[in-house]
Amino acid sequence: MANMSSSVRAVRRRCSEANAVQVLDNSISMEVSAASPEDCEAVAQVHVAGWQAAYANILDPAFLASLSIERRAESWRRVLAEGKSELLVGRVGSSVVGFASFGPSRDADAPAGRGELWALYLDPQAWSTGVGRTLWLAARERLLSLRFSSVSLWVLERNARAIRFYCAAGFTIEAGSGKGFELGGTKVREVRMVAPLQPH
Repeated sequence: MANMSSSVRAVRRRCSEANAVQVLDNSISMEVSAASPEDCEAVAQVHVAGWQAAYANILDPAFLASLSIERRAESWRRVLAEGKSELLVGRVGSSVVGFASFGPSRDADAPAGRGELWALYLDPQAWSTGVGRTLWLAARERLLSLRFSSVSLWVLERNARAIRFYCAAGFTIEAGSGKGFELGGTKVREVRMVAPLQPH
């Protein structure tokens, strides 16, 4: 793959082992449902906490510390009001522990019938418990019901944990898709991952 770092190449080699890397706690009982405007503050809390944990060694600590739950909550309210995507939340008891946002692909070069996983974040305490997989499978079923035949996502090249997760879910890194930009004062690269959508 052109311009791919050695860390991502190593992750790709480990994709076949990803299911063994993940530890699932089947004792967790989680309800997945469509989000309402009232859920947006909890979604924002998970979003900020997820960023701060996942990107702690990737982005500037001062930038991560400055992330605003209030601004994220308002952004998610706008997303719901626009209706261009769907938002699922996972609850354990009364607490939102993760969310998945998805809809049509936003990429200009997307083929017909392609959906996109816009975001998938968990409370860090819910990592490696099966919560992420459950949310992805719920989003996948909804994308299938909307007649999408494939799905894509964008992930930071250095986010090896997320790349392993998506490899285990059936995604592969698309050759030549890497692109660089600045995020919070740090130069980063992201890659596109794609997966077919087929009924089980």
